[in-house]
Amino acid sequence: MIEDFKIHDTWRVFRIQSELVEGFETLHDIGPAVSIFGSSRLTEESFYYQEAFKVAKLLSQSGFSIITGGGPGIMEAANKGAKVGRGKSIGLNIEIPNEQHPNIYLDISLNFRYFFVRKLMFVKYSIGFIIFPGGFGTLDELFEALTLVQSGKIRSFPIILYGSEYWHGLIEWLKSSPKNLGTISIDDLKYFQLMDKPEDVCNSLKNHLLKLGMPLPDFDCK
Repeated sequence: MIEDFKIHDTWRVFRIQSELVEGFETLHDIGPAVSIFGSSRLTEESFYYQEAFKVAKLLSQSGFSIITGGGPGIMEAANKGAKVGRGKSIGLNIEIPNEQHPNIYLDISLNFRYFFVRKLMFVKYSIGFIIFPGGFGTLDELFEALTLVQSGKIRSFPIILYGSEYWHGLIEWLKSSPKNLGTISIDDLKYFQLMDKPEDVCNSLKNHLLKLGMPLPDFDCK
């Protein structure tokens, strides 16, 4: 029985390796890209669906590629917005029990079995994260990014919480409980920004590229 586990784990390494190689080869030349996260359950009638479309459209028109989880809801809205512009529309799908089908607005679609490989692709190929309202998966991506920045595992990049009404309660809790208890510091709260306008998101990413000394896409942020 133990030997069976060893054999299965050994072969699992090759499956992981194949997902890494496919991701690296597919995404290496997508240009400056931004990852957009949010709930898969929000419909086209949702205010935040419409805002995600606007943000992605503006960024894509400004030369950014847009990366999402490739599914419905906020992901679909962002990929739909990306298709209106000139950046690539990219979906990184994940195999889960409640099967997620890729949305129809993708130029590039990759499918992953392992969450950690998928997370690596989001971080490696993004110059910023935009976090729309969402559930556990969205919060997981948010705190994963914050942890990587806080621990110095990645260089600090824009982590933008979109929708002050939605995120207000979480931010107040971070200030009143973890910070007051001393489990995080006041400086840790500087790792993310709160925004409500697509133009502010675009300008934040533009300024980040300027700080990095990277070539700028054709920005107007209007």
